Amino acid sequence: MSKALGNMSYEQLLEANKKLESDKSILESKVSQLQFQVDQMNRLLYGSKRERFIKNEDENQMKLPFDVPKEAQPEKQEETITYVRKKTKRVNHPGRMALPSHLPVKETVIEPEEDTTGMKCIGREVTDQLELIPAKLFIRRFIRPKYIKPEDEETLTQKGVIAPLPVFPIEKGIAGPGLLAQVMIDKFVDHLPVYRQIERFKREGIKIPSSTLNGWQESVSSLLWPLYENLKRRVLQQGYLQVDETPIQVLDKTKKGKTHRGYHWIYSSPLEKTVLFDYQHGRSREGPSKLLKNFKGYLQTDGYTVYDFIAKRKNITHLNCMAHARRGVEKALPYDEEKAGYAMDMFQKLYAIEQVAREENFSPEERYKLRLEKSLPLLNEMSKWMVKTWKTSLPKSPIGKAVAYCLPRWDNLINYLHDGSLEIDNNLAYPNFTIIQILSPIVI
Repeated sequence: MSKALGNMSYEQLLEANKKLESDKSILESKVSQLQFQVDQMNRLLYGSKRERFIKNEDENQMKLPFDVPKEAQPEKQEETITYVRKKTKRVNHPGRMALPSHLPVKETVIEPEEDTTGMKCIGREVTDQLELIPAKLFIRRFIRPKYIKPEDEETLTQKGVIAPLPVFPIEKGIAGPGLLAQVMIDKFVDHLPVYRQIERFKREGIKIPSSTLNGWQESVSSLLWPLYENLKRRVLQQGYLQVDETPIQVLDKTKKGKTHRGYHWIYSSPLEKTVLFDYQHGRSREGPSKLLKNFKGYLQTDGYTVYDFIAKRKNITHLNCMAHARRGVEKALPYDEEKAGYAMDMFQKLYAIEQVAREENFSPEERYKLRLEKSLPLLNEMSKWMVKTWKTSLPKSPIGKAVAYCLPRWDNLINYLHDGSLEIDNNLAYPNFTIIQILSPIVI
């Protein structure tokens, strides 16, 4: 190697050195990228999920333009440390929990054991206790007397007179409406699996096969389908929707004990505070494209490319989510504190403006004016910073990736300024799964 270097000219040595420097930079970038991935995996497994940012510096605190030497440590002196226990003020117990007035009251009068004949009652002491009557299965038996006219008794030409049965939720089904409602609530509201419901019924001495329970759920879902269709029509008629998708493991009917990954597409209407869940087998654009075929208005999403395709349609204004933009910067904070810290501080100011509007209960018009006055200058300053940061950061570095996510979506990120009814992010598309889940096609 030394002989080969000795035969190289000065220009060739410079060129070889440049190549080594370039290879070193590439390797360092790859190491940094891999370390970032490892850190994110560790954070996902063991770390905090909160994206909290606390600025280390107080912008109102003045800085000294010089270094202050450390004071000399004083000589240690012997001292006696005494400890005096402080008396803590006793906090009065708030008392028993107040019981709600809407609950029915079952009174039990307890008379003294001794004879009270001739005594006068001077008052009563009342003690309330919250009690529960456990749900219990019972048989509701419908008995319908059948009548026939006397003149037809011998010939039996008439079928007789009998009252019709009431309408059952499931035709010729053995399950009553109360039982069906409990099964659906247990499964879709309280997330109690079918297997555990079966075990609970066994304690009552009733063996219900899983196929029967699943059949009941399908039948109830069919009854609720018109409500689902009405909810879908109502949500899609709104001029502003927040959309997101979340994975869900679904039992595979063809393979016992196996599951596949399905997706709940969530369509949230912030104006009306209604939510629609639409189940799809995959994450392709087929489902949302069909559902949003006639949608017109503002569509707020994350950066998933499927939404970009849908938002190209006429009469749709695309908004991106500022929380997703902030998330990438937050992840870059440990690797480039100066750049990421600046961006996080700007995001914090933007959200502080939104908090003021929310706490003061601003109208859409008032929020629109506040944003133009306070948020727009911050966003303009941020956009210039991002362009500059993009030019001076490695593309595969954490901060480079964060900026690369924001820049092509910047116009969509600031589109929330157009109307005071719009939100800065689509966090409202993450509601708790409620009874609306029952209206979704996935019921087994």
